Amino acid sequence: MLHSRLASPLVALATPVLLYGGALVSQYGFGLHPCEMCYWQRWPHQAAILLALLALALRRNDRAMRTLTTLAAVAIAISGAIGVFHAGVEYGWWEGLTTCSSGATGPVSLDDIMAAPITRCDVPQWTLGGISLAGFNAIFSLGAAAFVLTLLRRRTTSAA
Repeated sequence: MLHSRLASPLVALATPVLLYGGALVSQYGFGLHPCEMCYWQRWPHQAAILLALLALALRRNDRAMRTLTTLAAVAIAISGAIGVFHAGVEYGWWEGLTTCSSGATGPVSLDDIMAAPITRCDVPQWTLGGISLAGFNAIFSLGAAAFVLTLLRRRTTSAA
């Protein structure tokens, strides 16, 4: 079945697109400036998007599609693990590796630096039910990675 064959790479694509997209909307739409650890969580999502797109592009080669989808799931899980670490820093369970970031990139003037918001990694900018954005990233990323791997495994066992 075509749809069950493509379910795992589609979930592996949709998850980081939605989570990374949500991060960008919260940043540019609602002014929630990311800290350094927030950026760390974005990088694996970017990698997962590329891997899942490659998996879908190579869907005629089942082995390549499955390998790339597995790698996308691992990247999603890595973002979730970073989210766990970041949420732990926010909840004060352990110390972080960094305390703040300005989000400035490229050549900047002293005025740019002084005007840039300082965003602390140990203070969540937004929570819902006591769960921060890092916490939600951890929950959704780890859950989705497990789901993608389960879909891949089910296809393997049903094909055998």
